[in-house]
Amino acid sequence: MTWKEVFTSSVGKKLVMSFTGIFLILFLIVHAGLNACIWANDGGVMFNQGAHFMGANVVPRILEIGLFVGLFLHIIQGLMLEFSNRSKRGTDYAVSYSKGSKWYSRSMGLLGTIILIFLVIHLSDFWLPNRVHQGFLLGEEINLYDKMKEEFSELWVVIVYVAGCLSLGYHLAHGFQSAFRTIGVHNKRYNAIFSCVGYGYAIIIPLAFIMMPISFYFHWLN
Repeated sequence: MTWKEVFTSSVGKKLVMSFTGIFLILFLIVHAGLNACIWANDGGVMFNQGAHFMGANVVPRILEIGLFVGLFLHIIQGLMLEFSNRSKRGTDYAVSYSKGSKWYSRSMGLLGTIILIFLVIHLSDFWLPNRVHQGFLLGEEINLYDKMKEEFSELWVVIVYVAGCLSLGYHLAHGFQSAFRTIGVHNKRYNAIFSCVGYGYAIIIPLAFIMMPISFYFHWLN
């Protein structure tokens, strides 16, 4: 397979979607772990220290570039696959849909669009203001914990975040298993275990993100 075919052929697109999807799955674990620091309930000290480490060190910043590249490729290839599937009545990833398939398996394009909108809101709320602040104020960072307290004091913001995370959960419920199956990580003997891991991940990670705005809104945190 040539480099051109990697990004233009059906198989190539699915492979790109799978590898970038797995990369994003790993990133979500790190992101959820960092967010979990807010439950230290120490006024944001541990969380802000973690956020400072991620923003002030070279390695995380380089990985951040890779993250955005992977995210961009995942979005573009996802849109291309969705358009191709609609025109050919094909499938996403390596899984063939049937009349008995789950609704979220048939709605990856819609869920992905909702997640993209949510991601734009999320980045504009937190990542972009912090990076702009660092750039124009000689590396000084904003207090992200206080920023979260401010943002999540508004009910509509909490609702938007919960909706985005629910969409992410359904997206992962299909995407987790499909991504690994596409690259050949598939064994009938361990399918049940692998399925449980996939569904467990699709529940735990989005739930961790959902609890963050809810915890701030109901003042469960200092």
